[in-house]
Amino acid sequence: MEAEGQRRLRAMRMEAAEYYRGHGVPQRMEDALNTLFRQCPADLYGELANYLSKFSKAPIISKLVGRKVLDGVGQPTLEVETHCTVKNCERRICSVVMSSHFQTLVNALPETIEADEKERNNSVNTAVEWVNESLSTMLRDVKPTDQCEVDKMLGEYFTKKVEEKEEIRKREEKEKEESPSCIPPATTQPGGKKAAKQGKKVSVPDKMIPPAESVESVLCGSLAIAGTSLAVAKAGATINRVPLYLHISLLKHNQDSPKEMTLPLPMVTVLNCEKTAKLKLVKEVMLIPPVHLSFKQGLERALDIQKEFMRLLDPPSKEPSPQAADSKKGKAQNTGKKSAQQASKRISHLGCPITGCDNLEQLLLLMQTVCDNISLELGKDMYLAINCAAHELMDYSKGKYEILTGTFNSPDEMVNMYVELTDKFPFIIALIDPLRKEDRQQWSNICRALGSKCFLIAEDAATYISKLKIDQNLNVPTCSGVVLKYINQTKVSDLIELTGLLDDQRQITILGSPDGESSDDSLVDLAVGLGARFIKLGGLSRGERVTKYNRLLAIEEELAENRTLREATLEFIAFPYESQPEEPSDELAPSTALPDSPTGS
Repeated sequence: MEAEGQRRLRAMRMEAAEYYRGHGVPQRMEDALNTLFRQCPADLYGELANYLSKFSKAPIISKLVGRKVLDGVGQPTLEVETHCTVKNCERRICSVVMSSHFQTLVNALPETIEADEKERNNSVNTAVEWVNESLSTMLRDVKPTDQCEVDKMLGEYFTKKVEEKEEIRKREEKEKEESPSCIPPATTQPGGKKAAKQGKKVSVPDKMIPPAESVESVLCGSLAIAGTSLAVAKAGATINRVPLYLHISLLKHNQDSPKEMTLPLPMVTVLNCEKTAKLKLVKEVMLIPPVHLSFKQGLERALDIQKEFMRLLDPPSKEPSPQAADSKKGKAQNTGKKSAQQASKRISHLGCPITGCDNLEQLLLLMQTVCDNISLELGKDMYLAINCAAHELMDYSKGKYEILTGTFNSPDEMVNMYVELTDKFPFIIALIDPLRKEDRQQWSNICRALGSKCFLIAEDAATYISKLKIDQNLNVPTCSGVVLKYINQTKVSDLIELTGLLDDQRQITILGSPDGESSDDSLVDLAVGLGARFIKLGGLSRGERVTKYNRLLAIEEELAENRTLREATLEFIAFPYESQPEEPSDELAPSTALPDSPTGS
C-alpha cells in the first residue's frame, strides 16, 4: 500500500516537472532569480511578480456593466464599466460616462419638455439594456486592446438593430394601410403649419432656397455603441499602462509612437447669447489664445477676461457701468444695462454668462472694452470665434435668415455681411455655422472670400457622423474644418478614420462638447490623441466643463516633462477663388499662416 502511494507521488512529480518544463517555467525562474540577484531590489517579491507578469496571458473582457447616471445638468445618461480577466482574476478596469446628443431646452413648452424627457429616458434605458445583455455577452473573451475588432462587432450589432427597426416600421405601415381609417388626415405644410385659409395671403420667398435636409433619426439605445467603444479604448490604455491620449494616437498611427504631440487650441466660451434678444445671429462668443502661449497661460488670460466681463455686466450698485458710460443713447443703454445685470447672474449650461445685445457691433465693442480694461489687445493678445448657429435663424416662409428681430438677410447677403464684419473686426478668426449646411454655394463663396484669414467651420453639418463619410469623401459643405462630437453610435475607429480624411484633405478637426455634457474627461484625450486643431468645451463656470480644462492642463504638464510637447501652429486655408461659381472642390490652395504674436504673457 505504501509502495503504491510512493509510485503515485513519483508519477505526479514527473507529470508536474513535465508540465512546468513545457511552459518554460524552470528556465524563466532561473533567469528571473539571476537578474534580480544582481539588482538586489528593495521589494524582491514585488519585482519578481513584475518580471513574471510579462509572460502572463493578455487580459480579456469578462463583462460590461451599464447603468443609468446623471450628466452635468442633471439629465439621465449612460455609464459603461469594463471588467477584464487579468491573471485569472476578474477586475474592474475603468468606466466612462457618456455625453448626450439631446439639446438643453430653453423656454420650451411643458409638453415639449415632457416629451423630450420621455425620449431621453427611453434612450438611456435601452442603452443600459443593450450593454448589460447583448454587448456584454458579445464582447466576452475579446481583448480590450483589439479596438478594431471591438468596433467592427459593435458596428455589425448596430446595423442589425437598424434593420430590425426598419422591419418593424414597414410592418406597422402595412398594417396601417390595411386598416381603413374614418378620419381624413389634416392638410399641413412643411414645418407642421396648417394649410392657409382660402383668400389668406401666403408669403412666398423672394428666391427659392435649398430645402432643409431631413433630420436623421437617432436609434433608441445607440448611446450604448459609443459608450462601449470608448470604455474598451480606455480599458486598453489602462492595460497597456499608457495614457488614453497616447493609446488613441498609437491606434491612429498604426502603433507608431509619436515623437512629439501638440495640444489642441481651446475655444473658450465667454458668452452665451439669448435668442430671445434682438440680436439673433450670435449663439456663442469664444476666446482663442495666441499660439505662442502655453495652454496654462492662455487659460489664465481667458479667465481674466471672463472675470472682467462679469464685473462689467454686474458693477457695484453705486458706480456707473462702463458700458453705460460709453453709451451714445443714455435711456436705451440704461435699459440694456439693467437687463445685462440681470442676465449676468445666470450661468448657461455651457458654463458662461447669458446675456443679449441689440446688435453685433455693440457686442464686439463690449468685448473690446473688456480687453482694454485689463490691458489686452484683441487681435494680438486674444482672438475671437463666433458660433452663429445659422441653421436656427432661417425663416423658410421668407427664404431668409433673421439676424435681428425683424431684419432678414438672404444667403448671398449673409456672405457679404460676414466679409464686412471680418474687415471691420479682424480679430474674429473663426466663424462656426455661418450658414445652413444646405446653402453649399454660399459656403463655397464665403470660403473663397474669407478662408485666407478666418476659419469657416461646420458644426451642425457634422452632427451625424454616420452621414459624413461617403466613398472616402466628406459629405460637408466647402469649409475649413468640422466640429466632431462623440455621441450616439459613433465609435473610436470612426473618429480615427474621419480625422485621417480631414488631415488628408487639409481640413482641421475640432472636437466639441454637446449640450448634455458629463464630468467624464475622455473627450480631451480623444482630441489630443487624434491631433485635433481646436477643442470646444464651453466656458469656465461649470464643473463638468472645468474638469476637461484641468485634464488639458495635466496633459500639457506631462508632455512638457517628457519633452514631447510641440508648440501649436495655426494656418488658415486659402481656397482658390473662381470667377464662375462651381461645385465645392476638395483641392485647396496653399495655407496662410496666422500673423505671429509677440512672446510673453
